[in-house]
Amino acid sequence: MAERRFTLSLLMLIGLQSANHAQVLTAQYDNSRTSADLHETMLKPPNVNSRDFGKLFSRTVDGDIFAQPLYMPSLAIPGKGKHDVVFAATAHDSVYAFDVNGTVDAPLWKTTFINPQHGITTLSEGDASCPFITPEVGITPTPVIDARSKTMYVLARTKEHGAFVQKLHALDIINGKERTGSPVVISATVQGSGYGAVNGKVSFDPLKENPRAALLLVDGEVYVTWASSCDVGPYHGWIMAYDAHTLRQRAVLNTSPDGAKAGIWQSDAGPAADEEGNVYVATGNGDFNAANANGRNFGDSLLKLRLNGPHLVVRDFFTPFNQKILDSKDQDLGSQGPVLLPAQTGAHPHLLVIAGKEGKLYMLNRDKLGKFHEGADTDVVQAIVNEKGAYGAAAYWNGHIFLTDRSYITRDFALQSGKLVLKGATAKMLSPAATPIVSADGTKNAILWVVSTKEWNEGHMDRAAVLHAYDANDISHELYNSEQNSNRDRADMTVRFCIPTVADGHVFIGARGRLDVYGLLNKAALRR
Repeated sequence: MAERRFTLSLLMLIGLQSANHAQVLTAQYDNSRTSADLHETMLKPPNVNSRDFGKLFSRTVDGDIFAQPLYMPSLAIPGKGKHDVVFAATAHDSVYAFDVNGTVDAPLWKTTFINPQHGITTLSEGDASCPFITPEVGITPTPVIDARSKTMYVLARTKEHGAFVQKLHALDIINGKERTGSPVVISATVQGSGYGAVNGKVSFDPLKENPRAALLLVDGEVYVTWASSCDVGPYHGWIMAYDAHTLRQRAVLNTSPDGAKAGIWQSDAGPAADEEGNVYVATGNGDFNAANANGRNFGDSLLKLRLNGPHLVVRDFFTPFNQKILDSKDQDLGSQGPVLLPAQTGAHPHLLVIAGKEGKLYMLNRDKLGKFHEGADTDVVQAIVNEKGAYGAAAYWNGHIFLTDRSYITRDFALQSGKLVLKGATAKMLSPAATPIVSADGTKNAILWVVSTKEWNEGHMDRAAVLHAYDANDISHELYNSEQNSNRDRADMTVRFCIPTVADGHVFIGARGRLDVYGLLNKAALRR
């Protein structure tokens, strides 16, 4: 009991020292999708080690967590006071709000979108025909929070009286209740002759279309995207914009209206947006004819979109010259999401990076993405052949790009004179990982965090995840991993593409039926 009181007092002290430092309102921390928390003052290379840092506690939830946990400090909960709150969404169609300092074991609130007694359930693995999301399908994409209105937007899948439904919900983060006008049913139809078209129209199929990429909130619009469940057709890539206040559908774009596939999944990473409101998404395997007059199919492409009245307009795009080969070999560009870099000096101030399954890291000029050219990618800023392909997204911090690939290695690329230069240091893991996260106090005390999970081709063979921490200035130096003291720190089993969240001295990992919380174990660690 004395140890319990000490742990709680430490957590409360951390909470007091770090209040209002960080908010994690969207996947990968910001709309540029840099995956960098630049306000971390508690966790530093000297105190992230197996002596001072470890697993604090876990919270039980009713389903698997695919979505990245979100975080809001000093949130006033009516009747319960102020709390630093972590939000977790589950495949059982529930959203939880937990106190992160361990002072309250039970959730501050819980909202569920199912009601089995009234015929509303999650989808089964059999319904979706996809063993990668098992045993049920509910909430998979990371929600997004509007801090000003204290509203969380959540995309949930349900089975209602035998019919398959997808709905966009707007929840009050203070109590978990639906906002006025929420939820709305997802539906859309576009003109086209593509896969599954009927009478010259392609309609959104709530069973076949699977949302994986995180939600995006920009300029008062919520963007939601879809791909497939295990490539079960007919399916297309879709992106839809909804008014954040009214939930009225503003615009719809199908990325293969006259063809098939071209889903937007990005291994759970989110669409990106720049300061002008342009939205960037990457598509997976599928038909491509956008280089032709009136072509509208964008398989294996990076799209730059802009909301223009009732339309989502493709303002520019990039498609690798070998798109047909990528499509035929399941080497889709869209296994990663784009990362927008801060403004640079030189000829190309506005850059982005993306790497797909092929094993090639592209740096593109956002002002001129390059479109499609037969035989060679002539208009890219840089293309680096990596050992293997990648999932999720890269992370950016202080002039460095950190890319984790399918060889279980994270590489550090330094941005020098507008080009990426591979540094010698690498971080190696025993299992695959996807999107890394950087925590730092601005440009100092930077740590690279990675969660390695099961082999992605092992089907149902789960194993405990491993949380790794590396010195971001030399990623060959591993500071900590959760197996160094496995009796105390072992992580729970996680799903593929798990993205950790670091905020205010804590690390959150969404797992199968659990939310794991890591942090400093003793008061002395705060002074290191």
